[in-house]
Amino acid sequence: MIHNILTLFACTPKKSSILGFPTWYEYLKGVSDANGVCSPALNSLNDIWLVALAIIDIALRVAAIVAVGFIIYAGIQYTTSQGDSNKTAQAKDTIVNALIGLAISVSATLIVTFIARSIKS
Repeated sequence: MIHNILTLFACTPKKSSILGFPTWYEYLKGVSDANGVCSPALNSLNDIWLVALAIIDIALRVAAIVAVGFIIYAGIQYTTSQGDSNKTAQAKDTIVNALIGLAISVSATLIVTFIARSIKS
Protein backbone atom coordinates (compact mmCIF):
# COMPACT_ATOMS: atom_id res chain seq x y z
CA MET A 1 0.00 0.00 0.00
CA ILE A 2 2.82 2.43 0.83
CA HIS A 3 4.39 1.67 -2.55
CA ASN A 4 1.10 2.59 -4.26
CA ILE A 5 0.93 5.87 -2.35
CA LEU A 6 4.54 6.71 -3.23
CA THR A 7 3.93 6.06 -6.91
CA LEU A 8 0.95 8.41 -6.84
CA PHE A 9 3.15 11.23 -5.58
CA ALA A 10 6.25 10.36 -7.59
CA CYS A 11 8.01 13.25 -9.24
CA THR A 12 11.33 14.08 -10.83
CA PRO A 13 13.74 15.99 -8.56
CA LYS A 14 15.25 19.14 -10.01
CA LYS A 15 18.70 18.44 -11.34
CA SER A 16 20.76 21.59 -11.06
CA SER A 17 24.35 20.70 -11.74
CA ILE A 18 27.63 22.48 -12.29
CA LEU A 19 29.20 22.40 -15.75
CA GLY A 20 26.78 19.73 -16.95
CA PHE A 21 27.89 17.18 -14.36
CA PRO A 22 25.17 14.85 -13.12
CA THR A 23 23.98 15.22 -9.55
CA TRP A 24 24.44 12.42 -7.01
CA TYR A 25 20.71 11.70 -7.27
CA GLU A 26 20.64 11.81 -11.09
CA TYR A 27 19.01 8.41 -11.54
CA LEU A 28 16.70 8.41 -8.50
CA LYS A 29 12.96 8.86 -8.55
CA GLY A 30 11.54 11.59 -6.37
CA VAL A 31 8.76 11.89 -3.84
CA SER A 32 6.60 14.95 -3.20
CA ASP A 33 6.22 16.06 0.38
CA ALA A 34 3.22 17.79 1.94
CA ASN A 35 4.32 21.16 0.54
CA GLY A 36 4.65 19.78 -2.99
CA VAL A 37 8.44 19.92 -2.93
CA CYS A 38 10.04 17.09 -4.85
CA SER A 39 13.08 15.45 -3.31
CA PRO A 40 15.05 12.30 -4.14
CA ALA A 41 14.07 9.18 -2.25
CA LEU A 42 15.99 6.02 -1.40
CA ASN A 43 13.41 3.24 -1.42
CA SER A 44 15.40 0.08 -2.13
CA LEU A 45 18.86 -1.43 -2.48
CA ASN A 46 18.79 -0.59 -6.20
CA ASP A 47 18.59 3.08 -5.27
CA ILE A 48 21.91 2.84 -3.44
CA TRP A 49 23.43 1.33 -6.59
CA LEU A 50 21.98 4.22 -8.60
CA VAL A 51 23.64 6.74 -6.29
CA ALA A 52 26.95 4.84 -6.58
CA LEU A 53 26.66 4.84 -10.38
CA ALA A 54 25.98 8.58 -10.38
CA ILE A 55 29.12 9.18 -8.28
CA ILE A 56 31.14 6.97 -10.64
CA ASP A 57 29.70 8.93 -13.56
CA ILE A 58 30.87 12.19 -11.97
CA ALA A 59 34.36 10.77 -11.35
CA LEU A 60 34.65 9.57 -14.95
CA ARG A 61 33.68 12.98 -16.27
CA VAL A 62 36.32 14.60 -14.06
CA ALA A 63 38.84 12.09 -15.44
CA ALA A 64 37.90 13.14 -18.98
CA ILE A 65 38.51 16.79 -18.11
CA VAL A 66 41.88 15.88 -16.58
CA ALA A 67 42.77 13.96 -19.77
CA VAL A 68 41.96 17.04 -21.87
CA GLY A 69 44.18 19.07 -19.53
CA PHE A 70 47.03 16.63 -20.12
CA ILE A 71 46.52 16.92 -23.89
CA ILE A 72 46.81 20.70 -23.64
CA TYR A 73 49.85 20.42 -21.35
CA ALA A 74 51.58 17.97 -23.71
CA GLY A 75 50.79 20.23 -26.65
CA ILE A 76 52.54 23.10 -24.90
CA GLN A 77 55.46 20.82 -24.08
CA TYR A 78 55.62 19.75 -27.73
CA THR A 79 55.66 23.29 -29.06
CA THR A 80 58.30 24.42 -26.56
CA SER A 81 60.60 21.41 -27.09
CA GLN A 82 62.62 23.42 -29.64
CA GLY A 83 63.51 20.35 -31.68
CA ASP A 84 64.90 18.32 -28.79
CA SER A 85 64.05 14.74 -29.78
CA ASN A 86 63.72 13.51 -26.17
CA LYS A 87 61.26 16.25 -25.19
CA THR A 88 59.32 15.81 -28.44
CA ALA A 89 59.02 12.05 -27.92
CA GLN A 90 57.96 12.53 -24.31
CA ALA A 91 55.29 15.06 -25.34
CA LYS A 92 54.00 12.69 -28.06
CA ASP A 93 53.80 9.84 -25.53
CA THR A 94 51.88 12.05 -23.13
CA ILE A 95 49.42 13.03 -25.87
CA VAL A 96 48.87 9.38 -26.87
CA ASN A 97 48.38 8.30 -23.25
CA ALA A 98 45.98 11.18 -22.57
CA LEU A 99 43.96 10.32 -25.69
CA ILE A 100 43.74 6.70 -24.56
CA GLY A 101 42.61 7.85 -21.11
CA LEU A 102 40.04 10.16 -22.66
CA ALA A 103 38.65 7.35 -24.84
CA ILE A 104 38.42 5.00 -21.85
CA SER A 105 36.76 7.67 -19.73
CA VAL A 106 34.15 8.56 -22.36
CA SER A 107 33.41 4.89 -23.08
CA ALA A 108 33.07 4.08 -19.39
CA THR A 109 30.76 7.06 -18.88
CA LEU A 110 28.49 5.80 -21.66
CA ILE A 111 28.43 2.30 -20.16
CA VAL A 112 27.70 3.59 -16.63
CA THR A 113 24.89 5.81 -17.94
CA PHE A 114 23.37 2.89 -19.88
CA ILE A 115 23.52 0.59 -16.85
CA ALA A 116 22.04 3.22 -14.52
CA ARG A 117 19.15 3.98 -16.82
CA SER A 118 18.50 0.25 -17.23
CA ILE A 119 18.36 -0.23 -13.45
CA LYS A 120 16.19 2.87 -13.02
CA SER A 121 13.46 1.59 -15.33
